[in-house]
Amino acid sequence: FMKILREEIELNCPANELWAILSDVGRSDWVPSIDEIKLNDNCRYFEMKGMGKITEKILKCDEQEMILQYSAIETPVPIEHHLATMQIFPISEKQCSLTWITEISPDIFSDGIHQGMLTSIEGIKKVI
Repeated sequence: FMKILREEIELNCPANELWAILSDVGRSDWVPSIDEIKLNDNCRYFEMKGMGKITEKILKCDEQEMILQYSAIETPVPIEHHLATMQIFPISEKQCSLTWITEISPDIFSDGIHQGMLTSIEGIKKVI
């Protein structure tokens, strides 16, 4: 079974400001459970509290569409499928919305991933 998690949030900052944070794929100050991210080619490597070492492949980082898409390709737990898409939409000059969709299989990991998304959204609010 594949689970699809979806979070949408409106933020009080310009879209390009949020994009500058998310598109800097080595930046981790908005992810509370990660201390440091190492980059190599199109992959990022980090250790997540409570999860262990994770490798994510950056599949898309499209400045015009403001879409960041990535997939966890190596994890300590046996994830069969993981695909996350973050897209930013301008609302006004000082506001934007973020849509974050994660596909996850098996769905026993969905709660943990969803919690991670929610704490990261709180982290985004702190850095903007």
